[in-house]
Amino acid sequence: LSFYYGNPPNMNTFLHGMPCVCSVRKPNHMKSSIGDVCKNSALCLSLSPSGEHLRVCPQGYTCCTIEMEEKLSQQSKVEFENLVEETSHNIRTTFVSRHKKFDEFFLELLDNSEKSLNSMFTRTYGKLYMQNSEVFQDLFTELKRYYTGGNVNLEEMLNDFWSRLLERMFQLLNSQYHFTDDYLECVSKYTDQLKPFGDVPRKLKAQVTRAFIAARTFVQGLMVGREVANRVAKVTCIRALTRMLYCPYCRGMPGLKPCHNYCHNVMRGCLANQADLDAEWNVFIDAMLLVADRLEGPFNIEAVIEPIDVKISEAIMTMQDNSMQVSAKVFQGCGQPKPSSMGRSARGISDVFNARFRPYTPEERPTTAAGTSLERLVIDIKEKLKESKRFWSNLPDDICAKGKLTESDEEQCWNSHTKGRYFPEVVKDGLTNQANNPEVDVDITRPDTLIRQQIMALRVMTNKLKNAYNGNDIYFQDSSDEGSASGSGSGCPDGCTTEFVFVGTEAPVIGADRSDERAAAAGKSASPRPTRLLVMAALALPLWALQTRWR
Repeated sequence: LSFYYGNPPNMNTFLHGMPCVCSVRKPNHMKSSIGDVCKNSALCLSLSPSGEHLRVCPQGYTCCTIEMEEKLSQQSKVEFENLVEETSHNIRTTFVSRHKKFDEFFLELLDNSEKSLNSMFTRTYGKLYMQNSEVFQDLFTELKRYYTGGNVNLEEMLNDFWSRLLERMFQLLNSQYHFTDDYLECVSKYTDQLKPFGDVPRKLKAQVTRAFIAARTFVQGLMVGREVANRVAKVTCIRALTRMLYCPYCRGMPGLKPCHNYCHNVMRGCLANQADLDAEWNVFIDAMLLVADRLEGPFNIEAVIEPIDVKISEAIMTMQDNSMQVSAKVFQGCGQPKPSSMGRSARGISDVFNARFRPYTPEERPTTAAGTSLERLVIDIKEKLKESKRFWSNLPDDICAKGKLTESDEEQCWNSHTKGRYFPEVVKDGLTNQANNPEVDVDITRPDTLIRQQIMALRVMTNKLKNAYNGNDIYFQDSSDEGSASGSGSGCPDGCTTEFVFVGTEAPVIGADRSDERAAAAGKSASPRPTRLLVMAALALPLWALQTRWR
């Protein structure tokens, strides 16, 4: 049985086995015999004009039994959930679809950037790069791991990338010497002091860190908004709902809609806990809008990631230009290394490579990620986010819209007892204001646990968004047994979620652990690895040749 605004299409089907079927027409006088109320007297088995047996509906003339009232109560629960589901459909769809679009965009953007760098270096340096490209592959692997929710300290990871690149280039530029692992460790300690790559690492670290924090946090925010909207349609007011939605049937008035103010009181009682979400929800939406502004402005990840290949090449050229000064200072600080028995290769540079590193022109760049641009995505989501403000406090109004669920004629509506005007005042929204609600018994001393969890989830996410707005990250501990908030900006299929528990803004981010990698590298360094030296030769020597021509 659905909530019908006219005659039910087939009451016999729904009330099969029940005592009677009520007439769709109210009798002219309530004193009429009960047989006039029943359309099918064959089904009227045991009727009570007083309705004293009813527990929810008014105890006047009725054609409902206790069994019928119980079934109507269950139907009221389903009907209410459908009403909330329908009313919140747009907001849930917004968060689900936009989360998917942003997630696909960011992941494809990273893939495109990695493919671009790989293509450029492969065309320029061929097999030598392909055999020794793990330094750059690891960079993109760690960026993806951070975005998809991994515990990666972006600053430490980027520092590690430049240190590894410095170690390899230093060996290349001084191939007449043999370097131990301890010596190379000493070399890496001079990275900040010597600035062998110029100002590129500092600028790139600031840009990448801010952009990735903003992107990951924004996608996490979309997921949290989705989960909050999905988890709050709990029904705790079945008696009040039954009285409003279906008791008119028992009085022989199935086409009678509830009075507008009557519906408001019922819905504000039923949705009292949900209304308390509103304040935190609005703050959360404001924080999402602030980060969205950053995404299309100074923290634009698209503007940072697309040219990252060119910026790395600029850093390599700077290292080549400063190679003599860098080597001299390292030798002074770390000591004079032992000569290598292999010596420097005498083979001419032009015999090995004849092409310099050439970045893509704008016309040659890969197509935009996910068939769109970050600017278009942000413009769209900002409009949707603004529309979702005050959603929870407006939910009773949306459900009780005149002409949809309620009657616009205040004299021709169901007032909880009969047809007529509804006189009680409409209470304010929120749990604490329901103490005097005339229609719903609400225990204001026992807030709904699930709603409180969602409020906490919103607070945690808002705090993270505010930090992301300022370019800062906070530590979230991965948790599988906490049900308060969902988290990562991951591209996992089928809407899977990663849940996070807030720890604090001052806690450090767990850095990427490369101890295993360094140990493996130490084991391999005992034997000569000419291909690893050649890859840096491939990167640096053509630039040196170009520099020579400029001079």
